[in-house]
Amino acid sequence: MRLWLCFCISMILLTSTCKSKEETASSEAAGLGIDLIVEGDYVVTMDELGTVIEAGAVAIDKGQIVATGKAIEIHERYVAREVITGENRIVLPGLINGHSHAAMTLFRGIADDLALMEWLNDYIFPAEVEFVDAEFVRVGTELACWEMIRGGTTTFVDMYYFPDAVAEVVVACGMRAFVASTVIGQKSPDAENAEDSIEKGLQFIARWQGRNSRVTPIFGPHANYTLSEAQLRATRVAATQAGVPISIHMSESPFELEYSKATFGMTSIELFDSIGFLDGPTIGAHVVWPTDTEIPMLANRKVGVIHNPTSNMKIASGIAPVTAMLDAGVRVGLGTDGSASNNDLDMWEEMRLAAFLQKVDRMDPEVLPALTVLRMATSGGAKAIGLGDRVGRLVEGMQADLIQVSMDDVHFVPTYDVISHLVYVTDEQDVATVIVDGRPLMRDGQLLTIDTAKVTSEAQDIASRIRASLFKK
Repeated sequence: MRLWLCFCISMILLTSTCKSKEETASSEAAGLGIDLIVEGDYVVTMDELGTVIEAGAVAIDKGQIVATGKAIEIHERYVAREVITGENRIVLPGLINGHSHAAMTLFRGIADDLALMEWLNDYIFPAEVEFVDAEFVRVGTELACWEMIRGGTTTFVDMYYFPDAVAEVVVACGMRAFVASTVIGQKSPDAENAEDSIEKGLQFIARWQGRNSRVTPIFGPHANYTLSEAQLRATRVAATQAGVPISIHMSESPFELEYSKATFGMTSIELFDSIGFLDGPTIGAHVVWPTDTEIPMLANRKVGVIHNPTSNMKIASGIAPVTAMLDAGVRVGLGTDGSASNNDLDMWEEMRLAAFLQKVDRMDPEVLPALTVLRMATSGGAKAIGLGDRVGRLVEGMQADLIQVSMDDVHFVPTYDVISHLVYVTDEQDVATVIVDGRPLMRDGQLLTIDTAKVTSEAQDIASRIRASLFKK
């Protein structure tokens, strides 16, 4: 009897083990155990064909997209630990802000209705010397990240001082960013001169390269009117040495063009090309005034051009020839610039204005259609900054940076063309969910990674000091 009992127990245990192995194999075959499925009435993939999937979903595991397709098929193949439902939602890649000065949210509105150089020399540069320190940058960047996440931006390219503070905020809030260490040919809040800026930039890059997959440290030389030819050359040498891209203001205004011709005997882009500045990865902010011969040069050099329509209009810098650049094969993305010259970080507004400016400038309503503009804010913007193989499209193997746009507002009734509606109707308040690297940063409009009450309080404290100093007269 005892032997028979032992035999029965052994068989039960063996059967249980086999069943467990079969269940495990079945679970693995079914895709059980992925992290997240995000659904949408429409999934705008921004792939090469501009595919829009109705009643779709995106499957995500370990921060990457593992599949995109019809929701019913995704659920047949995968079972996720979390599902974000998609009723009355549009899913699309997160927006990419290719040029910003994030911490300048704290200077929003201090100097408006001024020309670029008066705005810089008489207001911004003096205010920065007086107020900008690491704490200012931390608070201002947190405020900016709050605004950008709320509006559906998942990646941004930043150029400002105290880049370590910017990088720390990016890590904490969960966004993705290129963080530039600013190089400028004068005493700045975090350096004595350009040479000091370059050395400190190299140290910053050494601290952050490979430290966090969402932070890419880069160099940010300000412009050719704030740096000498030797300083520009030295910055490129340092960037090449460190193996990082450069972001720089380029051909932004009539003043810059005249200054460049008077100082260097050539335009800004001609100067940059002549000294080998464009030989490495370069992100050119603004590029409002390229000549017909310079546009092919930008394409050949693979310069990523970032169009900033709101800032360009507000400071009267001009209308960039975006259509001509795209036709020539230039990589063009969109950016907001800083809040002191915009005065917000709303990428939906940049899309609309980019389209409208080209249409009225060319007197042709067919130029820069909605799909092209949406590419500039997503897949095209990713390519312009050098992340085209990682973000900007909802396809297998890409990082899971995506957003849900709510269609609950009255301005979505009715919706005939989803792409058109995203570009010409949607605004930042319509964004419901934001995900970066597979991690939700906002759900149903609620920020998950930023203490907004704390940021508000700290920002108001700094604003009080600025107000007391700048407006005391």
